[in-house]
Amino acid sequence: MNETISQWIARDPDPKTQQELQTLLDAGDDAALADRFSQRLAFGTAGLRGVVGAGPNRMNRLVIQETATGLGHYLLSQIEEADHRGVVIGYDGRLDSKQFAQDAASALTALGIKVFLTHKVAPTPLVAFGVKQLGAAAGIVVTASHNPPEYNGFKVYWENGAQIIAPHDSGIAAEIDKAAQQPLNLMTLEQAEHQGLLAWLGDDYYQAYLDAQFANPLLQNNTQPEAVALAYTAMHGVGAEMAESMLKRVGFTQVHSVAAQREPDGTFPTVNFPNPEEAGAMDLVIAEAKKHNALLACANDPDADRFAVAVRDIHGEYRMLTGDQVGILFGNYLLNVAQGTNENLVGTTIVSSSLLEKIALAHNAKFYQTLTGFKWLTNVAMEKQTQDSQFLFAYEEALGYTVGNKVWDKDGLTALVAFAQMTAELAAKGQNIWSQLEAIYRQHGFYLNAQRSIALQPDSPAIGSILRASPPSRIAGVDIVQTDDLQSLERSFSGELANKPAETIDLPASDVLIYHLANGVRVVVRPSGTEPKVKCYYEVVEQMLEDESYEEAKQRAEAQMTALIDAHQASL
Repeated sequence: MNETISQWIARDPDPKTQQELQTLLDAGDDAALADRFSQRLAFGTAGLRGVVGAGPNRMNRLVIQETATGLGHYLLSQIEEADHRGVVIGYDGRLDSKQFAQDAASALTALGIKVFLTHKVAPTPLVAFGVKQLGAAAGIVVTASHNPPEYNGFKVYWENGAQIIAPHDSGIAAEIDKAAQQPLNLMTLEQAEHQGLLAWLGDDYYQAYLDAQFANPLLQNNTQPEAVALAYTAMHGVGAEMAESMLKRVGFTQVHSVAAQREPDGTFPTVNFPNPEEAGAMDLVIAEAKKHNALLACANDPDADRFAVAVRDIHGEYRMLTGDQVGILFGNYLLNVAQGTNENLVGTTIVSSSLLEKIALAHNAKFYQTLTGFKWLTNVAMEKQTQDSQFLFAYEEALGYTVGNKVWDKDGLTALVAFAQMTAELAAKGQNIWSQLEAIYRQHGFYLNAQRSIALQPDSPAIGSILRASPPSRIAGVDIVQTDDLQSLERSFSGELANKPAETIDLPASDVLIYHLANGVRVVVRPSGTEPKVKCYYEVVEQMLEDESYEEAKQRAEAQMTALIDAHQASL
């Protein structure tokens, strides 16, 4: 292994990571060295993501250069005129992101591929937007999104502006492996600019994103926005400048940003984990909202592709909405806004609330469902939309939303604006988010969703194989009436539906089992793609009684959920 490490050090352009490896060699720390060299950081449908450090199993300058070189070779082999069409590159505010973005540009321009590089930090949605806007062959964002400070990542968009899916992920990975075995060619940014291979994306590019979004009729519902106060945090990320500009442009004059979290800071000093879903991450923005008696406490994650919100209730307390609740509210609102147009295609994932399908049906809209991940939501949307049924909206329960077809990925900035506009419209009618949510539940049923994970030993047998070998007939004492096996792509029926013939499922094969119970409960079981654990997603549905309150219905649903989770987890 020492020879491999020495070769890596000689190839590494960064004195900092060279020294890191030399220190480990001198100390004889074989375990740390093995961790860095036992494998290469895997390139998949989300690109690369990992801890920053030295060696092939970490994020560093050499890994970025090899990855960009492999990507470049793949683009040249797959996309006509990829060199002229070029690649859009943006980056977030993490400590190494700017350098990594420049390294990617150096590798691509050395292959004769034009690069459009943002002149400063950029929210992830702006890069996805730029791929289509500029007609580029691909896009790259250097970001680790909401991961802890020690992480960074390399996210890739295909020419359609959506995240890459098979077979491109494995095709790029194969080219990266080749690049790692060959001498690297790099071009300085000065040389690239001189040869016309590097174009800087300045403020006019950021303005183009704003102009495109505000040409979208879905973001033109300006109902007394000046009456709504909201607090906002960029969570030490790159969203503040764009978010504040967008809100101001549509008339929100009472926007209060959390000063301590407004500027990009890759050390994330005020949060333990820069993910709005984590406990405590929203504390400062909720405190800011209380100070100004705001209706909303809003957050983007550090690369501004996700959106989170806490809403003030009748008691003046701020309560977080779940990703499913925001998605349900958006679906109902946007279908109303788009009424009379051909924008009526909405979608979500197999683990998100099935209530969106009910709402779509009530609006005579088209609904689709995909595997987990926004890469599926947008790629499938492009396939499914027709002249008479254009894409409108999609969401996943992990705080990801996209409104309209200007960005084919999650976009926390437009989600922020649309949610604020929805709140303002309700306020002008003397209503609020909670009364709107209750109205939706009264019409369609109270849908409650939850997720639990079970840690497994690394050598544990595959849970899917066990469940397929001995299929359960009941969960929590209730008959299973439908089982969707996404590995065999077969939907089978049992219990009171046993006479129905089996059906074929129109989704890519995946190791997922979905159980539908006789009482309307849904249980989804799938292994984690990155850790030795199994993830379980639960949904219960309670019909709201005419004389009961939102809180009473919620308590009934929560009681059923607790019993369901306890029984199911015990059975596993």
